[in-house]
Amino acid sequence: FVSLGRLPRACGIVAWWSWAVPSAALVLCFLRRTSYLVAALRNPRTLASGCLTAALITVNWGVYVWSIANDRALDAALGYYINPLFSIALAAILLGERLTRLQWVAVALAAAAVVVLWVDAGSLPWAALALTVSWGFYAFFKKSLPIGPNQGFLLEVIILTIPATGYLLWLTAQGQGHFGGSTRDTFLLLGCGVVTAVPLLFYANGAKLMRLSTIGIMQYIAPTMIFLMAVFVFNEPFGQARMIAFPLIWAALVVYSIPMIRDLRNARR
Repeated sequence: FVSLGRLPRACGIVAWWSWAVPSAALVLCFLRRTSYLVAALRNPRTLASGCLTAALITVNWGVYVWSIANDRALDAALGYYINPLFSIALAAILLGERLTRLQWVAVALAAAAVVVLWVDAGSLPWAALALTVSWGFYAFFKKSLPIGPNQGFLLEVIILTIPATGYLLWLTAQGQGHFGGSTRDTFLLLGCGVVTAVPLLFYANGAKLMRLSTIGIMQYIAPTMIFLMAVFVFNEPFGQARMIAFPLIWAALVVYSIPMIRDLRNARR
């Protein structure tokens, strides 16, 4: 968030494409699973699926960086608050996942919190909608990608490296390149790959092991952390809408967790 916000917008959007490859490759080499990636590159169906998820995450990250660079962080936060509801809807409609009554209560509480934030913002902007839809379908297709999560992420960034490299070369030819221009920008660009690759690798592994609806409700943690950073680190005002929405969101997380903990205890028994 901080690094990308301080970089030029064009470089911020493509930074993670180029510099996430070494991070993901190191993880795959350490796990000794590079052969699976080679097999995926030779499989047209897997390659097509990788292109789809790569396109979706590109749209999502591009809109997010655009929002931060244009002082539309509230739009980005709104999009990520609404997104879990979209993921839960996809899980129910497309995957047939069933929710208990308590889980529906949790969804209702989270929806109420989103409505409060939505009304406080005035309207739902296109950036928030784009973030919601792109990440929701990314999570859906990522779950069904026919290779391991680490291989899948590296496959995505390798696919994106081709257009990213071309775009960076074009920026350099136009005199708009920033890599190597200053020590600060160079290290920020390099750091973008790490701070992007690590969370997405964790997410990719979690998406393979958890229900999509569970992933959806847990995604309220990220925008909540953004708001906490804004209030306690950046000293942004904590308005009445946030004072209402925050307890609703955390209550939703607690209520949703009750049946999960109950099922876990029954499984152990």
